[in-house]
Amino acid sequence: MKNRKISRYIHKAPIRVLKIKRLSYRLKIKRMMIQLNIALAQEKKETKEMIAIYQKYTRGNATKAEMRLANDQFIDILKGLGLGVFALLPFAPITIPLIIKLGKLVGVDVMPDMFNKKSKFK
Repeated sequence: MKNRKISRYIHKAPIRVLKIKRLSYRLKIKRMMIQLNIALAQEKKETKEMIAIYQKYTRGNATKAEMRLANDQFIDILKGLGLGVFALLPFAPITIPLIIKLGKLVGVDVMPDMFNKKSKFK
């Protein structure tokens, strides 16, 4: 009888481990999607502010500090669009990390600020 319980426990243990791993992967993906949603919401807010600053600039009311913020946001948008082009190419999971690594070696930041590890949103 005892041997039967042990065999049942040993048989069910891998199934429990797989269920726990599957749950942890789901939670990890959910957490990453929430972080992405927060980062994209922040990016949307900054882009709206950038447009408002450029409108102020056309009227001659924008300060140099505001223009610096707007131009930095515009550069972030261009970085995102640049990586978006590579996302459409075949083998994107290989080419994008390669481009990021090459950019770091050369000293160029190719990632938008919302995706940087040192960002305040992560």
